Amino acid sequence: MRKFVSERNLRFLLYEVLDTESLTQYEYFQEHNRETFDMVLETALKMGRDMLLPHLEEMDRIPPAMVNGQVKVHPIVKTYMRECGEGGWIAANAPFELGGQQLPTIVTNSCLFIFSAANYSASVYPMLTTGAAHLIEAFGNPELIETFVPKMFAGQWQGTMALTEPQAGSSLAEITTQAEPTDAGYYRIRGQKIFISASDHDGVENIVHLMLARIQGAPPGVRGISLFVVPKLRPDGQGGLTPNDVNVAGLYHKLGYRGAPIAQLSMGENDDCRGYLVGEPHKGLSYMFQMMNEARIGVGVGAAGIASAAYYAALQYTRERQQGRKLTETDPAKPAVLIIEHPDVKRMLLFQRSVVDGGLSLLLQCSKYADLARVTQGEEREKYALLLDVLVPVAKTYPSEMGILAVSQALQCLGGYGYCDEFPVEQFFRDARIHPIHEGTTGIHGLDLLGRKVVMKNGAGFRLFVAEVQKATQAAMGYPNLRNYAERLEAALNSLQEVTSVLAQMGQQRDTEVFLADATLYLELFGIISVGWQWLLQAMAATIKLEGPLPEQDVQFYEGKIFTSKYFFHYELPKTEGLVKRLLEADGLTVRMNDSLFWD
Repeated sequence: MRKFVSERNLRFLLYEVLDTESLTQYEYFQEHNRETFDMVLETALKMGRDMLLPHLEEMDRIPPAMVNGQVKVHPIVKTYMRECGEGGWIAANAPFELGGQQLPTIVTNSCLFIFSAANYSASVYPMLTTGAAHLIEAFGNPELIETFVPKMFAGQWQGTMALTEPQAGSSLAEITTQAEPTDAGYYRIRGQKIFISASDHDGVENIVHLMLARIQGAPPGVRGISLFVVPKLRPDGQGGLTPNDVNVAGLYHKLGYRGAPIAQLSMGENDDCRGYLVGEPHKGLSYMFQMMNEARIGVGVGAAGIASAAYYAALQYTRERQQGRKLTETDPAKPAVLIIEHPDVKRMLLFQRSVVDGGLSLLLQCSKYADLARVTQGEEREKYALLLDVLVPVAKTYPSEMGILAVSQALQCLGGYGYCDEFPVEQFFRDARIHPIHEGTTGIHGLDLLGRKVVMKNGAGFRLFVAEVQKATQAAMGYPNLRNYAERLEAALNSLQEVTSVLAQMGQQRDTEVFLADATLYLELFGIISVGWQWLLQAMAATIKLEGPLPEQDVQFYEGKIFTSKYFFHYELPKTEGLVKRLLEADGLTVRMNDSLFWD
């Protein structure tokens, strides 16, 4: 059975870098300790190894299909959903009174990383259900909670997020799905949704859509959007279920991520689709952002998981494949060496590891901020909520975009074999490509970060982020082996502050198009610095451990951490210099480009 994640690395990040145990001082998490966290991780590893990984290729090669109007999925989906329900995985973060486990998000996202690395397509079914159920739990009335949440937490009913429409795409202000009020406590829903993951399948008894729609007469734009629960089968009032006029108009055939269906939905073809309002009218988008933020971190975790699986496939191959001789060897009669001996192969492996471990560390850092925002009060809660707001687009995007490059380097390590389906890396390459697209494209997240997050509340969240990075650089200055890297990160952070100030002033002058034209590059710059911060934290934790006596295996682990950190600072952090130069030019080149100048 091939390796797909490092349990040792997960424990290092959870306990030695991010101090997850400190969360147990808060009442919400006080029933837990490191022992329970370890038991959860061990169970997740067993599920990933024994239940998910064996079906990875088969779910890709035999994708979901429409059969007599019903979407058929791999049988493991039903087994896995029931296992996740019975084992408490779907409700893991929820309160005890709702049947939850009150586990920290940092622990459950570590498990999601394991599941995603083992079989990404399978992992999304319970993840989507968790997000939808939490949304009902947070904003729904008691009747909605009682009707839908227990079945969803039990893994019997699937949850989805139904936002996108054919004419709207990423622009939610343009959605047209209509909700007509009735005097019977529900709304009549009419419209279409596209690209809805797990929106119909036979692995569960029912599908529960959390759907954005406009109540008739609502204000235009995002101010007029409301949120509804729209089930595939609605309660009939007699303890049973009846069809709710939600129909699958078609399945999309995808590049990768083939084990989970993505469908187009049509609601109200027979004028009998009922939706149940969540919370207050016209506040749907603000409610949905809770689920979207959870889902965006989940997308980043999934991207890091796939890149992890690809890294270990490449590592195994390079340790077994013999080809070529050392660059210093001139005798062609000498035997070939393992390709892991070649410097360029080591570079590719270091790149992959820097992306996986650095991206995962940032995602778990965000998960801890989410936990702290949940259990603290007042200014402290606001601090963690602001840090999370600023970092969500970064944590979603860096693993998504860089994960593709990491998997590409894994494929390169295998050479021609990597391009063939005899090895799993070609599937990982296809599976990874979805992440910069779903839950907000990279361009949308660039606009969100620069146009909203770093300037909101007069830049309070951005200043908190800067303070967190500076705290790390100041601490690292105390370690002679890390001082140079702390100085490099500090210089990059200063450049980020300069760029942010220049662009923010441009935004204040209402030159909005030029201000936001290179928001994606700004997001890339922010991501490299954020992951550099995490690598500095990891290098400090490893340096501290190496000061004491250790078994040889631990010495190798910590030295490997420091070596990978050095790689990041020598190879990846310098990329910020070109980004800074371009962003400070701020000449609006792409704004001025006329579409007539594109040749055909």
